Amino acid sequence: MKKVFVILLVSVLSIFTFNKVMSQTNKLKVGDKVPDFVLKDQNNVDFNIDNFRGKQVLVIYFYPKDDTPGCTTEACSFRDEFEIFTDLHVKVIGVSSDNVASHKKFEEKYNLPFTLLADTDKKVQKLFGVPKSFLGLVPGRVTYIINKEGVVVHIFNSMTDAKKHITKSLSIIKKMN
Repeated sequence: MKKVFVILLVSVLSIFTFNKVMSQTNKLKVGDKVPDFVLKDQNNVDFNIDNFRGKQVLVIYFYPKDDTPGCTTEACSFRDEFEIFTDLHVKVIGVSSDNVASHKKFEEKYNLPFTLLADTDKKVQKLFGVPKSFLGLVPGRVTYIINKEGVVVHIFNSMTDAKKHITKSLSIIKKMN
């Protein structure tokens, strides 16, 4: 029994370490250019990041799952401050691995006025190096602020303080203007 526990513990730690190392290798850092990607939005329309690079500031936030408590709090907080983001000429974009239909339902249920992107194969999460939490099983909650030139100027990572993603973003963006 003791041997089985040790083997199981080593296996879990190995997987966790491997996931951590792999996410660190592709991890975007402040000063990096936002990578190219195209994803479907909640209206099943292609969203190409290249159409926005060089035109406006972007807040791209990755979240674990539509219509869960923390993610709903975060999305509704972005919604409640959306007019301020709009006045600052900022495009807000939410990204999760949920599909287009889930995003559409989430948008309609909470009257979300911003873009939600379906990263169902998690390729964009990997491009950005969004870390996973809870032993590598749950996608992380990370917000990236991208300047008009397409360069990452700030990254905020917190699974537990969903509302702070909005306050930190607004604080950074106001300093940029």
